[in-house]
Amino acid sequence: MPAGFKTEVKAYQMYIDGEWLESRSGKTFPVYDPSTEEVIAQVPDANAEDVDRAVAAARAAFDRGAWSGTTAQERGRILFRLATKIRENAAMLAELECRNSGKPIVEAEFDMGDVATCFEYYGGLATKVLGYINPVPDNAMSMSLKEPVGVAGQIIPWNYPLLMAAWKLAPALAAGCTCVLKPAEQTPLTILEVAKWFEEIGLPKGVVNVVTGFGETAGAPMVKHPEVNKIAFTGSATVGKVIVKQAADTVKRVTLELGGKSPNIFFADADFEAAIDGALFGVFINQGEVCSAGSRVLVEKSIYPKFVEAMAEKAKRVTLGPPLDRDTKMGPLVSKEQYERVCSYLDIGKKEAKLATGGGRAEKFARGFYVEPTIFYDVDNQARIAREEIFGPVASVIPFENESDAVQIANDSPYGLAAAVWTRDIFKAFRAVKALRAGIVWVNHMQPTYVEAPWGGYKQSGFGRELGPWGIEEYLETKQVHINLNEQPIGWY
Repeated sequence: MPAGFKTEVKAYQMYIDGEWLESRSGKTFPVYDPSTEEVIAQVPDANAEDVDRAVAAARAAFDRGAWSGTTAQERGRILFRLATKIRENAAMLAELECRNSGKPIVEAEFDMGDVATCFEYYGGLATKVLGYINPVPDNAMSMSLKEPVGVAGQIIPWNYPLLMAAWKLAPALAAGCTCVLKPAEQTPLTILEVAKWFEEIGLPKGVVNVVTGFGETAGAPMVKHPEVNKIAFTGSATVGKVIVKQAADTVKRVTLELGGKSPNIFFADADFEAAIDGALFGVFINQGEVCSAGSRVLVEKSIYPKFVEAMAEKAKRVTLGPPLDRDTKMGPLVSKEQYERVCSYLDIGKKEAKLATGGGRAEKFARGFYVEPTIFYDVDNQARIAREEIFGPVASVIPFENESDAVQIANDSPYGLAAAVWTRDIFKAFRAVKALRAGIVWVNHMQPTYVEAPWGGYKQSGFGRELGPWGIEEYLETKQVHINLNEQPIGWY
């Protein structure tokens, strides 16, 4: 950046009931570029009053049928229009996501394609929500109908800001729900830009409301609000547990996509070069800020020394750099808070295991929250760096003896979001797939995600599923309808 250059600070407003509004308190908070540590925007700091306004708008839009009363075909057409706008503006959105989150531009561009695909998928699925005729032993017609759950409160994380918004909004809108969405306070900018197109594409007022703020002052009032029928949350297990407790008082439906400490398992018969690439990609993609990151690298002992050496050598060649540089493979972490959290785990890891590479700040950068790709080895599965989600570019390499040992170590975790198995033995692969306690299992790959397939975890990685037809089911109620075909009285008297 040229000397003396000053980043323009853009002022944003919240989107509530089709209008752009300040917070009732008038307060704002800064949004940063993590590669320069400079403020790039100011956004409203919402509180319970603002949440009340947004929920009231969503409630009114739902109850008057402004969205739930439209045809499935029309809802689908509007979602397709939104996908078109995203594709037309993908370059702008990708650049803004880079500047706001720190992710490399190539990854951000890929994300924008996935965002559009998500809206297209659910635009098509809107017309595929089916009811059933139930065979009953009576002279009656029994039907099961699917109806939207109502007002959905949606709280999204900072690691894939616009993609996570799409994962929440697209199925909810296809189902006929109205939404109040709170982006992460670190990364609210891309969804605010997308909200500028809602009126243009034909989305009625109040159907989607975007409230910017912090978890304690904006997220919690949404979770507790009696007029919100469902909460969808992606984030940490710690916050997820709080949300479940807060939602219990109003018996809300809740879906949680929480953390992970995913095992990436490498057997001796795996393709070695592909395995090394898969190990690095699995934990260092998006700076390791991935809920399904393969941060526990389990390696069979016969190839363990060679594997650790090859991983460390290739990790040293991972290009750290400014997010907008097309050669960059890893950018900065999203915020100072996350940077300090990851650095604290680097200190813990140095006491618990051996360091193969990395282990500190990338010193070539004077500013920005850059951390070296880090590999610890000879890690005990009971170590903190093996059990606690770090959410940064930190791999814990763990040796195992045989197949049963690998499965035992992999399943010995409070989490169960994802797992991967690398082997040429199809029988071994299928045995592992059956034995692993995880919601997603990959074989000879790590991290492919498709809108057509379910996403969610076991154990403390949450409950409920996103994506595919499973995702829309989370926003639907099932109503039983009984039609008596007898003309005679019931005859109870």
